[in-house]
Amino acid sequence: MEIKIGKKKISKNSPTYFIADIAANHDGSLARAKKLIRLCAKAGANAAKFQHFKAETIVLDQGFKKIGKIDHQSMWKKSVFEVYKKASINPLWTKELVKECKKFNIDFLTAPYDLSYVDQLDKFLPAYKIGSGDITWKEIIRKIAKKRKPVILASGASTLKETINAAKLILKYNKKLVLMQCNTNYTNNKNNLNYINLLALNQFSKIMGKNIILGLSDHTEGHTTVLGSIALGARVIEKHFTDNNNRNGPDHKFSMNPTTWKQMIQSSRDLEKSLGNGMKKLEFNEKKSVIIQRRGVWAKINLKKGSKLKLSNLNFLRPCPKNSLSPFKIEKYIGKKLNKNLKKNSLITSSCLK
Repeated sequence: MEIKIGKKKISKNSPTYFIADIAANHDGSLARAKKLIRLCAKAGANAAKFQHFKAETIVLDQGFKKIGKIDHQSMWKKSVFEVYKKASINPLWTKELVKECKKFNIDFLTAPYDLSYVDQLDKFLPAYKIGSGDITWKEIIRKIAKKRKPVILASGASTLKETINAAKLILKYNKKLVLMQCNTNYTNNKNNLNYINLLALNQFSKIMGKNIILGLSDHTEGHTTVLGSIALGARVIEKHFTDNNNRNGPDHKFSMNPTTWKQMIQSSRDLEKSLGNGMKKLEFNEKKSVIIQRRGVWAKINLKKGSKLKLSNLNFLRPCPKNSLSPFKIEKYIGKKLNKNLKKNSLITSSCLK
C-alpha cells in the first residue's frame, strides 16, 4: 500500500510523515498561525494542520450548558461554545495559510468539521483529516471519501467496531486510507500513557491487511508513543504544535514545541535507521566481529600427520579466522585423518584433513 500526500510518498517502507497539528493554537490570530507554520517547518514537520469549523455547526451551546463542563473542559474559563468560537478559523485565512505552507515547503492540511467546508477546501488540500469526534458521522465520512484524496482517520474514543465501520466506509469509495490509533484524553496527565494502547495498531493491520497505512494521532506528553508506534509500523504521526506550552488555550499544554518537536524528529529518524528490512542477516558492519568474537577450532596439543581428529585434542577459543572449522559442525570432522603435522595452537581448517 502506498499513498502520496503532496510530494511525499508514504508506505510501510517510507520515512515517517509528521503532521504538526496547530489546531486551536493560533489563538484567533492569523499572524500567530503563520508563525507556527514557520516554526513547525523549521522543526522538521512535513505538514501543518488546522481545523476548519464553525462553532454553530460543531457544538450546541445549550447542550453543553445542560451537561456542564466535563473532563478537560472543566478547566476552561469561558463556555464551551465561546472557546470553540475563538478557536474557529476565519475561512478567509485559508489562502494565506496555504501560501505560508508553500513558502516553507510543507503541506497544508486541515480537518473540515462542516459539510460545506469539505467542498470549499478541496482545491487546497492534498489529503483530508477526519477527526475522532466525527467517526460516527457517516455523512461527512462519505462526502470526504468521495473526494478521492488520501483520508487520514483518527480513532480516538471509539470502539473497534466503530473504527472498522468508518474505515470500511471510506474504502468503499477511496482506497487511500491512513488509519490512526488515537486516545482522545486532553488532560495532559501522565497516566494517559496507560491508555494509548499502541498494540491496537497490530489489530488494525490484522483486520485491514494491506489496505491501509497505519498512523498515530497522539496527545500524550513527550514522544515515547511516537517511537513505539513507528516500531509497530505507523508511518503517519500527528502531534499538536505550539510555540509556548504556558499560553492559555485548549491545546497548548499537551502540544509539542519547537525544541521537543526537533527531538522527536531526530529520535524518530534514528529509530527508522535501526528498523532495517525485517530480514535477519549478518550485517556488513559486524563481519569483523565474527572473527574476534566467535570461537575457532585450535589444536590443543601437537598433532601428527595421519592421526585422527579427536574432540579431546581440540580447543574452541577466540578468535575464529575465516577458514576455521565451525565448532557447530565439528561432529562432521571428528574421526577424519590429518594430512600434515600440526603444532599446538595451530588453526584447524578443512585443508588440514583428508
